[in-house]
Amino acid sequence: MHPEDRVLVGVINSKKDFEIAREQCWYRIPDGKAPRGLYAEYIAFFFSRAFGELNGGIHYYARRTGIELVTRAQLLPDESDHRRAGERYHKLQFDILKAKVPPILNTSNRRLSFIYTTWDRFIHAEIIDDLYSEADFLVDRIFYALRDAGYRPMRRWELEA
Repeated sequence: MHPEDRVLVGVINSKKDFEIAREQCWYRIPDGKAPRGLYAEYIAFFFSRAFGELNGGIHYYARRTGIELVTRAQLLPDESDHRRAGERYHKLQFDILKAKVPPILNTSNRRLSFIYTTWDRFIHAEIIDDLYSEADFLVDRIFYALRDAGYRPMRRWELEA
């Protein structure tokens, strides 16, 4: 795990989808609704109202291991007569889910679909807004990495004319 690893937060809207994520280690995103570029080392899950007291929080995450473009019928063969059975979905595969303790809560009741963030923001976040943090340490990683390695980096310098 590196501070700059990317984390994609997706929404789980049904208990069936969470069961699939927990037991089969995959998550589906309709091709037309996928965020631009599914390049993330980790995936995390925000729970919707269907989860009662867990509603409005990111409670689980996992390291992403693969991605495929498949039809809904291939993903859910028991629903082969579904009206969207022929539509394409991104199937994100991942390792076993890990609990995010403490969970990241949505105290502002902001509506979510997908959030891209970084590992350092994700692991330190307490509320959803922290995933968008512009805190100095999170934004200026190079400065701090150089400083911690014993260099004397400068953030600004004067240009001589």
